[in-house]
Amino acid sequence: MRNYVKEGTIPFHVPGHKQGKGTKELAKLLGPACLKIDMTCMEDLDNICNPVGVIKKAEQLAAQLFHAENAFFLVNGTTNGIQGMIMSVCEPGDKIIIPRNAHKSVLGGIILSGAEPVYIEPEIDAFMGIAMGITPEKLAHALKEHPEAKAVFVLNPTYYGIASELSTIVKLAHAFGKAVLVDEAHGAHLQFDPRLPLSAMEAGADLSACSMHKLGGSLTQSSILFQQGKLVNPKKVKAVLNLTQTTSPSYILLASLDIARQQLAQQGEELVAKMYDLTMWARSEIKKIEGLYLLGDEELGDPGCFAQDPTKIVINVRGLGLSGFEAEKILRKDYHLQVELADLFNILALVSIGDDRESLSRLIMALQQMANKQKVKNVVKYSLPLPKLPEMVVSPRDAFYGKTRALPFRKAEGEISAEMIMAYPPGIPILCPGERITRETIDYVKLLIKEKAVIQGPEDHELKTIKVLQNRVRKDNEADFPLRLA
Repeated sequence: MRNYVKEGTIPFHVPGHKQGKGTKELAKLLGPACLKIDMTCMEDLDNICNPVGVIKKAEQLAAQLFHAENAFFLVNGTTNGIQGMIMSVCEPGDKIIIPRNAHKSVLGGIILSGAEPVYIEPEIDAFMGIAMGITPEKLAHALKEHPEAKAVFVLNPTYYGIASELSTIVKLAHAFGKAVLVDEAHGAHLQFDPRLPLSAMEAGADLSACSMHKLGGSLTQSSILFQQGKLVNPKKVKAVLNLTQTTSPSYILLASLDIARQQLAQQGEELVAKMYDLTMWARSEIKKIEGLYLLGDEELGDPGCFAQDPTKIVINVRGLGLSGFEAEKILRKDYHLQVELADLFNILALVSIGDDRESLSRLIMALQQMANKQKVKNVVKYSLPLPKLPEMVVSPRDAFYGKTRALPFRKAEGEISAEMIMAYPPGIPILCPGERITRETIDYVKLLIKEKAVIQGPEDHELKTIKVLQNRVRKDNEADFPLRLA
């Protein structure tokens, strides 16, 4: 790419802005250097659909660094990787064991593949109001109940930084002959410090999708899918990825993956150790602030919390009489700090290799001042727990493609949803297509809307109405639908 610019090559190919000459305003925003390397597929730049040159070499280097046998660069984000993993192992009608707190992209993979999910209920931390990991015991039960399942899907770690007992889970699944697919969107840094949870490839997983842009240093939307072992054919994985990924990839994104990989190969241990040490200092300071509670050591060892990534600073603000959404707005408006996510009870501040003592000092100061200004302390604003997992009545694919009608959401209790509902972030579905709508779910979602959470999934973005299946299935007719929670 640098040589192309250095040689002064005249472009008679897409993109049409022709190195920024055709889009002056964009050139002002991004700079001429960026637009000059916005290129397309050509011989010396290789082709992501069938890499044989520089992309192939870059992927081989990434696989070597992350202890995998194969690596596939993704410019459609980890969503592309997660859906590719599921479609690589599941055909229509096949079952796959997944935790119910998986990201929305997993449900997309279920619908696209036609697979049928066997949900494992994750452990719940009632005080924090969040779902944790899964236990080997629940997985063993699911494997025995559903020996025909083709694979096991695991989060490592969750959005909140909680890791399940991954190595044990992998050994257990492999003992049953099942491939292990790992959503490692938040784990690009794990292998570079032994104080962090074990990475998917190190634990022996067969496939893992990693968001390099989240914590590895590449540009947003760039990710890598890793493969190892004999349970999943890498050629099948590549064929599946070619079905859904763009044929016009951004070479800026691809180059950012290679640059991030190079930096981690040369400085990864040093950078991640510094990030970890800064995080632990910041956590020690935040723990001193009255009214705040950190998700941390107290939860380790609890079911579903085998390990934790402390660089995800999850701060419970219920002791200040605030919701997480209110705390997020205060930090942004009054202190110009933007946290990664907020929910009813918590905010999540993400620490990365780009942070330093100054940025974390500003976070600590803002939290101290926010807490000091709250006149009400130790008064919980909401006591509503996470709703119980809904009953799955039909498969997500059948519900997605089924005949539907629209009903007022507040009156939809007992109906079968044809849509997904989630707060984004974290993007974990509260309700999935094919699940029965309960009063508990309706009340919880209404509370999220009241707190101005960003609700995604339904066609009606205000959620005044929801699409449900035309033919309502009664609870006493469960025998016709064998899909169950494990």
